[in-house]
Amino acid sequence: MIGRLVQSADFQRLLATPMRSRSAHFAVHHVAACPALPARRVVHPSSTEISTDVAPQCETAVDKLIDGHWLGSVIPKRHARRSVTRNLLRRQIRAAMADQLDRLPPGLWLVRLRTPFARQDFPSAASTALRQAARAELVLLFERAGRARPTARAAA
Repeated sequence: MIGRLVQSADFQRLLATPMRSRSAHFAVHHVAACPALPARRVVHPSSTEISTDVAPQCETAVDKLIDGHWLGSVIPKRHARRSVTRNLLRRQIRAAMADQLDRLPPGLWLVRLRTPFARQDFPSAASTALRQAARAELVLLFERAGRARPTARAAA
Protein backbone atom coordinates (compact mmCIF):
# COMPACT_ATOMS: atom_id res chain seq x y z
CA MET A 1 0.00 0.00 0.00
CA ILE A 2 1.19 3.50 -0.82
CA GLY A 3 0.49 6.37 1.57
CA ARG A 4 0.04 9.99 0.50
CA LEU A 5 2.37 12.79 1.48
CA VAL A 6 0.42 15.82 2.65
CA GLN A 7 2.72 17.76 4.99
CA SER A 8 4.69 20.60 3.42
CA ALA A 9 7.64 19.70 5.68
CA ASP A 10 7.91 16.34 3.89
CA PHE A 11 7.89 17.99 0.47
CA GLN A 12 10.55 20.49 1.55
CA ARG A 13 12.72 17.72 3.01
CA LEU A 14 12.47 15.68 -0.20
CA LEU A 15 13.14 18.62 -2.52
CA ALA A 16 16.26 19.45 -0.48
CA THR A 17 17.77 16.05 -1.36
CA PRO A 18 19.48 15.30 -4.67
CA MET A 19 17.51 13.51 -7.36
CA ARG A 20 17.63 9.75 -7.10
CA SER A 21 16.66 9.30 -10.74
CA ARG A 22 15.50 11.49 -13.60
CA SER A 23 14.15 11.21 -17.11
CA ALA A 24 13.26 13.61 -19.88
CA HIS A 25 10.17 14.90 -18.04
CA PHE A 26 10.30 13.63 -14.44
CA ALA A 27 12.61 13.56 -11.42
CA VAL A 28 12.39 11.28 -8.38
CA HIS A 29 13.56 12.15 -4.86
CA HIS A 30 13.75 9.67 -1.97
CA VAL A 31 14.35 9.86 1.76
CA ALA A 32 14.47 6.78 3.97
CA ALA A 33 12.21 8.19 6.67
CA CYS A 34 8.64 8.30 7.89
CA PRO A 35 6.32 11.24 7.20
CA ALA A 36 6.33 14.18 9.57
CA LEU A 37 3.67 14.37 12.22
CA PRO A 38 1.02 17.07 11.89
CA ALA A 39 2.15 20.42 13.28
CA ARG A 40 -0.64 20.59 15.84
CA ARG A 41 -2.07 17.65 17.74
CA VAL A 42 -5.63 17.50 18.94
CA VAL A 43 -5.89 16.96 22.69
CA HIS A 44 -8.88 14.88 23.67
CA PRO A 45 -10.31 15.19 27.19
CA SER A 46 -9.62 11.50 27.85
CA SER A 47 -5.94 11.87 26.94
CA THR A 48 -5.27 14.43 29.67
CA GLU A 49 -5.56 11.78 32.40
CA ILE A 50 -2.31 10.75 34.05
CA SER A 51 -1.11 7.25 33.34
CA THR A 52 0.76 5.51 36.14
CA ASP A 53 1.39 2.30 34.26
CA VAL A 54 4.93 1.39 33.23
CA ALA A 55 5.57 2.13 29.57
CA PRO A 56 6.70 -0.85 27.49
CA GLN A 57 10.34 -0.72 26.38
CA CYS A 58 11.23 -1.01 22.72
CA GLU A 59 14.65 -2.10 21.41
CA THR A 60 14.56 0.28 18.44
CA ALA A 61 13.24 3.80 18.62
CA VAL A 62 9.92 4.14 16.86
CA ASP A 63 11.31 7.05 14.83
CA LYS A 64 13.90 4.73 13.29
CA LEU A 65 11.40 2.13 12.06
CA ILE A 66 10.62 2.72 8.41
CA ASP A 67 7.85 0.47 7.28
CA GLY A 68 5.97 1.63 4.24
CA HIS A 69 6.04 3.80 1.18
CA TRP A 70 4.65 7.33 0.97
CA LEU A 71 4.31 9.14 -2.33
CA GLY A 72 3.95 12.78 -3.23
CA SER A 73 3.86 14.43 -6.62
CA VAL A 74 4.63 17.95 -7.79
CA ILE A 75 3.07 18.82 -11.11
CA PRO A 76 3.26 22.58 -11.68
CA LYS A 77 0.59 24.37 -13.69
CA ARG A 78 3.27 25.94 -15.84
CA HIS A 79 4.17 22.44 -17.13
CA ALA A 80 0.65 20.98 -17.31
CA ARG A 81 -1.93 23.73 -17.82
CA ARG A 82 -5.06 21.59 -17.71
CA SER A 83 -6.21 19.87 -14.54
CA VAL A 84 -7.18 16.83 -16.62
CA THR A 85 -3.53 16.43 -17.63
CA ARG A 86 -2.25 16.95 -14.08
CA ASN A 87 -4.66 14.33 -12.73
CA LEU A 88 -3.74 11.89 -15.50
CA LEU A 89 -0.06 12.29 -14.61
CA ARG A 90 -0.76 11.81 -10.88
CA ARG A 91 -2.65 8.58 -11.60
CA GLN A 92 0.17 7.32 -13.82
CA ILE A 93 2.77 8.17 -11.16
CA ARG A 94 0.85 6.24 -8.50
CA ALA A 95 0.27 3.25 -10.82
CA ALA A 96 3.91 3.11 -11.95
CA MET A 97 5.11 3.17 -8.35
CA ALA A 98 2.64 0.45 -7.38
CA ASP A 99 4.08 -1.76 -10.14
CA GLN A 100 7.63 -1.31 -8.78
CA LEU A 101 6.77 -1.28 -5.06
CA ASP A 102 8.52 -4.54 -4.19
CA ARG A 103 11.79 -3.26 -5.72
CA LEU A 104 11.77 0.16 -4.04
CA PRO A 105 13.20 0.79 -0.58
CA PRO A 106 10.68 2.05 1.98
CA GLY A 107 10.44 5.71 2.83
CA LEU A 108 9.25 8.97 1.35
CA TRP A 109 9.12 9.31 -2.44
CA LEU A 110 8.50 12.44 -4.49
CA VAL A 111 8.00 12.59 -8.24
CA ARG A 112 8.05 15.99 -9.89
CA LEU A 113 7.37 17.05 -13.45
CA ARG A 114 10.49 18.87 -14.64
CA THR A 115 9.50 19.79 -18.20
CA PRO A 116 6.16 19.82 -20.02
CA PHE A 117 5.13 17.28 -22.61
CA ALA A 118 5.10 18.87 -26.07
CA ARG A 119 1.62 20.08 -26.96
CA GLN A 120 2.12 19.41 -30.67
CA ASP A 121 2.82 15.73 -29.86
CA PHE A 122 -0.08 15.43 -27.38
CA PRO A 123 -2.80 17.95 -28.35
CA SER A 124 -5.47 16.28 -26.21
CA ALA A 125 -5.36 16.95 -22.47
CA ALA A 126 -5.87 13.28 -21.59
CA SER A 127 -5.04 11.30 -24.70
CA THR A 128 -4.15 7.62 -24.71
CA ALA A 129 -0.81 8.53 -26.30
CA LEU A 130 0.04 10.86 -23.40
CA ARG A 131 -1.00 8.23 -20.87
CA GLN A 132 1.18 5.58 -22.52
CA ALA A 133 4.18 7.88 -22.95
CA ALA A 134 4.03 9.05 -19.32
CA ARG A 135 3.56 5.51 -18.01
CA ALA A 136 6.49 4.10 -20.00
CA GLU A 137 8.78 6.90 -18.82
CA LEU A 138 7.67 6.54 -15.20
CA VAL A 139 8.17 2.76 -15.18
CA LEU A 140 11.76 3.21 -16.39
CA LEU A 141 12.28 6.01 -13.88
CA PHE A 142 11.17 3.87 -10.92
CA GLU A 143 13.21 0.90 -12.16
CA ARG A 144 16.34 3.08 -12.16
CA ALA A 145 15.43 4.58 -8.78
CA GLY A 146 15.08 1.09 -7.30
CA ARG A 147 18.55 0.14 -8.53
CA ALA A 148 20.24 3.44 -7.63
CA ARG A 149 22.24 3.66 -4.46
CA PRO A 150 21.53 6.71 -2.32
CA THR A 151 24.41 9.16 -2.24
CA ALA A 152 26.13 10.06 1.03
CA ARG A 153 24.52 13.50 0.95
CA ALA A 154 21.05 12.00 0.44
CA ALA A 155 21.54 9.53 3.30
CA ALA A 156 22.56 12.26 5.75
